[in-house]
Amino acid sequence: MSFYEDRILPHIIDCACSMGQVMKLRSEVVPRARGRVLEVGMGSAINLQFYRADQVEMVYGLEPSEGMRRKARPNLEKSPVTVEWLDLPGEKIPLEKDSVDTVLLTFTLCTIPDWHAALEQMWRVLKPGGELLFLEHGESPDGRTRKWQHRITPGWKKLAGGCHLNRHIADLIRQGGFQIEELENLYIPRAPRIAGYIYKGRAIKPANA
Repeated sequence: MSFYEDRILPHIIDCACSMGQVMKLRSEVVPRARGRVLEVGMGSAINLQFYRADQVEMVYGLEPSEGMRRKARPNLEKSPVTVEWLDLPGEKIPLEKDSVDTVLLTFTLCTIPDWHAALEQMWRVLKPGGELLFLEHGESPDGRTRKWQHRITPGWKKLAGGCHLNRHIADLIRQGGFQIEELENLYIPRAPRIAGYIYKGRAIKPANA
């Protein structure tokens, strides 16, 4: 891992992902988590403040970046829930099959190199009937914006920790075998349209899976 990835990038990502409007969206999604939770790409742990201790047993925080885990320490110290770090990438989730009640994804699926393998792992560890809560940015339906997203992504992901601007998040989740029950799309106010198109919702692993 380079000095930029370990020491500089975590601060950039934390700043970009903790703006006012982004935090408002997080506050609408994270409190819906329940039981044993797997948060994929926990980052600096800025979601912890939104968990409800009365309905969450514990949180597995999957985060491969040492720099991010280091930046998360202050948030861990004041966490309302118990957290266990898993320092592996999303494609390698070290949990038993059908072992968690909720999977949480917030601004993570855009960065995972092998998103399909990662979603397969999330499917594996989620209990039948369990929920995948997601808050992600991705491909815009607007043709002009989408064109720029595809054009900029190759350079962008080199500077932004592998972030792809042009992934159609809902399609990826469906391809992972999940059934989307709720989906809301919007642009974050005052954010660049190429990076501010949001997919927010809830999917399930069918009970008969």
